[in-house]
Amino acid sequence: MFICLSIGKSYGQRYAVVDTKYILSKIPEYQQADETLKLIANRWQKELSNAQIELDRMRKNYEAEQYMLSDELKKKREIEISNKEKLLSRQREKYFGYEGEIFQERKKLVQPIQDKIYNAVQHMMVAHGLDIIFDKSDGTTILAADPKLNRSDEILSDLGIKIK
Repeated sequence: MFICLSIGKSYGQRYAVVDTKYILSKIPEYQQADETLKLIANRWQKELSNAQIELDRMRKNYEAEQYMLSDELKKKREIEISNKEKLLSRQREKYFGYEGEIFQERKKLVQPIQDKIYNAVQHMMVAHGLDIIFDKSDGTTILAADPKLNRSDEILSDLGIKIK
């Protein structure tokens, strides 16, 4: 009896489908934020690449010269290389690590846009008396959906974005 009641209740649920990737692609502020993040990431990546090239040069020079160096100079060069490696590792972590600067920039630039979308989805849910809203972008379990259930354009409209 419990199973029958549960099935009967879920059968009557009202749902809709949205595609947040599609929605984000239509929002100019998101496109600007994404471009800004790419520029920042590219600048930092170039900085790290240059530091890696310098580190590789230091290693190569050391390998070529180590047989001619005194023990004291060998130790000094090894310490310099080790310090450069540590610095490079810290810079990578600082820029691209968990909750690093790129994460913070993304949060600052993209979070307000995501909040607007979330609020529009909540508004649509209440306005249409929906029980569930599925997001069909990245990694969903929806294999097929009737296109008339996709309410992404309605979310864009609620956000004031004109669809072409």
